[in-house]
Amino acid sequence: MPTIGAPTSRHAVHARRLRWLGAELDEATRDYPDSVAASDTPADTGASGDRSDAPAETITWQHAGASHTAEWWSANDRPAPRRVIAVDDQLSADQAMRYAAQGVGMLWLGDYHNAKQLLKAIDRRADLQKRQSSSAKSQDPDVGAATQAEQFYQIRQKRAQRSRLKSLLLVPLEFDTSAGEMVLPLPRAPRVAQALEFAYGRPPADQTPSDLAAVSLQELIGAQSAHQWFVQGVDVPALGAKIHPYYGTFLPTRHEYVDLVANAPLAHHDVAFDIGTGTGVLAATLVKRGVRRVIGTDIHQRAVDCANENFTRLGMQEAAVAQLASMFPLGRASLIVCNPPWLPGNAKTSLDAAIYDPGSKMLLQFLDGLPHHLTDDGEGWRILSDLAELLGLRTRQMLLDAIEKAGLEVIERYDTTPSHARARDTSDPLHAARSREVTSLWRLRSARTSTPAKYSANTTSTPAAAAGATN
Repeated sequence: MPTIGAPTSRHAVHARRLRWLGAELDEATRDYPDSVAASDTPADTGASGDRSDAPAETITWQHAGASHTAEWWSANDRPAPRRVIAVDDQLSADQAMRYAAQGVGMLWLGDYHNAKQLLKAIDRRADLQKRQSSSAKSQDPDVGAATQAEQFYQIRQKRAQRSRLKSLLLVPLEFDTSAGEMVLPLPRAPRVAQALEFAYGRPPADQTPSDLAAVSLQELIGAQSAHQWFVQGVDVPALGAKIHPYYGTFLPTRHEYVDLVANAPLAHHDVAFDIGTGTGVLAATLVKRGVRRVIGTDIHQRAVDCANENFTRLGMQEAAVAQLASMFPLGRASLIVCNPPWLPGNAKTSLDAAIYDPGSKMLLQFLDGLPHHLTDDGEGWRILSDLAELLGLRTRQMLLDAIEKAGLEVIERYDTTPSHARARDTSDPLHAARSREVTSLWRLRSARTSTPAKYSANTTSTPAAAAGATN
């Protein structure tokens, strides 16, 4: 059993550092809150030191006849469970599911590898419940066939429930003075200090052995995976190099959108903006193509730091820089690129906000602000998947109307077919839509009142065709 002590409040800053997680690699993340405006003022960044004046959440449980308290760490803003019990290797998977169904947090004090096995068992049971529920509904004659949009929201709801159940298996963390780092005080536990520092920041200098924290095991495993991605880097063929993603930044593992930027006709090489730069992969791609100055923006300080580190790794620090801003930097550019979240929908967590743009607000704000930040002959490149259209979440006409309302027109559109594994996974409930998904780069400009370019089927091309254009 680990030694359990009462924590002090000195760990508050560490516990709240960077509460946004990009390590659950099933969906990559970039965060745009509802309040993002097309302005030059940075939004709440979620960066190191933010919210340090907010009270830290704690959890309390009983063990060995005494009451214990620990600070709650959550990198994705998941609230602390209201009730927590101490458990160990004697806990069965069925009993764990019953506790989880009641919202009870289970603080694990047994063998670490057994905890991982229990987490897998919870996942299997949650998956079985989901499949049984779906089968029952399909056989109910009173339940009509769901639309694509309804199916999508049902899948989201079930995945959220599954994640919630798994998140209730917790592990303790405490400070080891001899090692000078946070440790998992469990038998057969791995070293987690580097992953913790990567995800939550450095421990305070006044850390003491009495400082105790608790995290979701699911989240901790995600942090370890994210740290490995950072150490190893992500190969980006268009760059001929690796990008090293920080915890919480968009992972460039889908190469088709980068390839579109690498191959689209590039008329100007002076100044470009990359809105929502994330890791900086698109900004770096533009520098590689010969753009002399690229300014990337992001609302998260961690993304800004990540992009700037990647620029330095690539030897591009003199040509590219990332800065904190809600949308556009000051000034105008001859090229402005944006790869916004692709799906409209509520973002209940910072993980969701990586791919969900509530009400398409970020997309619309980009379009509305674009004419005010382009040079007279400049272009805006909007990279977007049509998955939302295939799922019935948004229409193509809505996009075209938004472009026209913003005073823009389409010069040309380049399409490519995603090659990621999900597009070929027939077991995916959304396979019918994913197998038909197309990712597009829309070349936009301010509308010419004399001879407006109207969008039509003839304005589309392919990446291969674009590759032969001016670079």
